[in-house]
Amino acid sequence: MSQKSYYIIPFYPTGMFKTTRDIGMDAWSKIMIQVVSSDVYVQASGIMIDAWLTNSAPFRKAIEATMTQAFTQLNMPTRSDVTSIAERLTNIEMRLDDLAAKLDEGQSATPKAAPAKPKIRPNSIEKSA
Repeated sequence: MSQKSYYIIPFYPTGMFKTTRDIGMDAWSKIMIQVVSSDVYVQASGIMIDAWLTNSAPFRKAIEATMTQAFTQLNMPTRSDVTSIAERLTNIEMRLDDLAAKLDEGQSATPKAAPAKPKIRPNSIEKSA
């Protein structure tokens, strides 16, 4: 990597603070990249996340049950209701696509005939006038 050159702009009141901040941020970013890339950090993160997910599962289930009960009492759809409707709409959409494809096949298979011209009898025009 190339080194950044830091310089202080003369007569710029916060130039020294900005340069100090930039140097500090670069140092911290290099250190954090090394720490996060290490196997020890990955293993420790995995253990902590696994423990958190295991401990939060009962609370999540209790909250989900409470919300389902509240939504049912308020006559609002629950997550399972919305998921069920989404699945049904997906199935309907797929069936409509299949029907449209079959109609397109049927129309392309039959030759198109010229539209028939309506026959006009000259006597019928004279009688109506």
